[in-house]
Amino acid sequence: MENELKERLEEWAEKYNDPRYFQEDPVIFPKHFVSESNPGEAGKGYRLADVEIAALIAAHLAWGRRSMIVRDCTRAMDEMSWKPYDYVMNGEYRDEDASLHRTVKWSEFAGICRRLKTVYSAADSIENLTNAQIRTLIYGRKEDPRAPDKKINMMRRWMVRDDGKVDFGVWKHSDKKSLLIPLDVHVYEMAAELGLTARKQKDIVTVREITDAFREIFPDDPCKGDFALFGYGLYRDRKNE
Repeated sequence: MENELKERLEEWAEKYNDPRYFQEDPVIFPKHFVSESNPGEAGKGYRLADVEIAALIAAHLAWGRRSMIVRDCTRAMDEMSWKPYDYVMNGEYRDEDASLHRTVKWSEFAGICRRLKTVYSAADSIENLTNAQIRTLIYGRKEDPRAPDKKINMMRRWMVRDDGKVDFGVWKHSDKKSLLIPLDVHVYEMAAELGLTARKQKDIVTVREITDAFREIFPDDPCKGDFALFGYGLYRDRKNE
């Protein structure tokens, strides 16, 4: 990677790893349940599972316009009376064919809650679950070893990175060195434009390739590069205006 590109990516990552750029973003929902006085811990009256459940739901709905995502995450949290763990364990869910967010129906939300109840009946936290387990045991998806798992990797970034800025680091037994870039079509296009990948497939191999490119710049925290891509997206949009 050329030094000029490295410096630009580092500059964008530093600038945009800032809460002011994420006031209208799904990360605000799990962050609601995190202590303001002790970042990295659940807030007073909440438990780690509240943060985890809010993160899982917010990540699941995180596609489309950010304003719509925030609107519909708010609807989900309102349904839970802003007590995700109590709602899940109570076992009475809104279960209908009406839309919660785009093609995601309330029945899909209810299915996630049912599976979460099973998980939390056996454990206090989902931190030890693999991406494959979260995909199948919680989201109810089929196994797919090549899937990029964008939603899960984004949720992990929130839960593990612990610099006290945008992400909140409540998972203390996970290493941010092992995090992977959350890859969707938009992120892929930016990474390809920057030369971080030449692959055409938007799969886990491409995810690892882009993550490894950022590991050259941020060896202990490759997912900090996610903020660099966010910054590049803003820079590119302004340039094209």
